Amino acid sequence: MSSPIARWHALVASKDFAALEALFTDDAVFVSPALHTPQRGKVLVCGYLRAALKVLDTNSFRYTGEWQTEGSAVLEFEVQLDEIFVNGVDIIRWNEAGLITEFKVMIRPLKALNQVMAHMAQQLMSNPPA
Repeated sequence: MSSPIARWHALVASKDFAALEALFTDDAVFVSPALHTPQRGKVLVCGYLRAALKVLDTNSFRYTGEWQTEGSAVLEFEVQLDEIFVNGVDIIRWNEAGLITEFKVMIRPLKALNQVMAHMAQQLMSNPPA
């Protein structure tokens, strides 16, 4: 079995959103700079990530750095979203079975976070996560 990070990269590259659920534990947690509380459960986690993948699906999205330890990784990304430069990190933790238990996103600068939040709100209104 490939690592959770290799499977995540493959999913992002292929845009195979149907494969998203297979990466996560049932009690996975999603932490976002735009949400006041962590979102718990595979359905919510995958709903938010599906929306984020659609919002950030521009020709400019790319991972620019990666740092891994046993059971966790940090992936730095960049993307242009409506003329706004977005820089962020995905902090991913997984269990011994190779399933993701936590997915945390951090975005900077504030102008970029506000832009992402506006796009995410539109996407989530069209396709609520739960």
